[in-house]
Amino acid sequence: MKPRTLWRHYKESWKSLARNGWMTFASVSAVTVTLLLVGVFLVLMMNLNNVAKEIEDDVEIRVHIDLTAEEAEKEVLREQIGSLPEVETIDYSSKEEELVGLVDSFGEDGGAFELFEQNNPLYDVFIVKTATPTDTISAAKKIEQFENTHKVIYGAETVERLFQVFGIARNVGLALILGLVFTAMFLISNTIKITIFARRKEIEIMKLVGATNGFIRWPFFLEGLWLGVLGSIVPIAIILTSYYYLIDLVQPRIQGTFFQLLPFFPFAFQVIAIIVAIGAFIGMWGSMMSVRKFLKV
Repeated sequence: MKPRTLWRHYKESWKSLARNGWMTFASVSAVTVTLLLVGVFLVLMMNLNNVAKEIEDDVEIRVHIDLTAEEAEKEVLREQIGSLPEVETIDYSSKEEELVGLVDSFGEDGGAFELFEQNNPLYDVFIVKTATPTDTISAAKKIEQFENTHKVIYGAETVERLFQVFGIARNVGLALILGLVFTAMFLISNTIKITIFARRKEIEIMKLVGATNGFIRWPFFLEGLWLGVLGSIVPIAIILTSYYYLIDLVQPRIQGTFFQLLPFFPFAFQVIAIIVAIGAFIGMWGSMMSVRKFLKV
């Protein structure tokens, strides 16, 4: 397409938006309301995924080594664990280090455990992390079969339930977002269809004088793009302003817990990009679906 033709389509799309002021307002309003709902669910889903990732990344397998195992046997066990395809890292923690960690975890009350320094009942431990958190369960079950493994601790029931809950939450959130997007596409399509219906004579005349379908579509295509982008401005402003103040209000109160809100940057840029992209897509799609039936003259 020639630059001059594209510039003509660009001007025509904006002229059309100005000429059909009320219908433009109705279309932008429909996009705005829908994108506001999509944006709220998007923010919730992104923060839920962040919490899920943080918790999943903290999931580890603690392999207690038999007290009777010699250094050579410990090294063999390390090699066996490292050979598993699921395993990413292995760290060794001696029973002396384990005792220090236990004392520290109890704070002022941990002094009572210092009595065990001379006769430490704890085990040497391999701390294992898998490349994918969901592989923790399968890796732990394999490690249990290795010689010189006294016990494998990974919170079996808790980990399984955790992965199930996060999986369900992600699927439900994704389904809601997709449902809202398809609803928006339907609403925009019908709203724009009314606008195009009022201009059907114009389209028929253009067809009769030899205009191609592509030449007729382009202004409507761009018009839908502008409607989607314009409709995304208010949701972005509301969501990001609310999120900014939410961080200031909530973050100090949940500091140190497993639930942490995503930092405002680069989160804000991600939200802007996604909402504008969704708005532009549903606007263009609505226009293309609406104009198609009027091209059959």
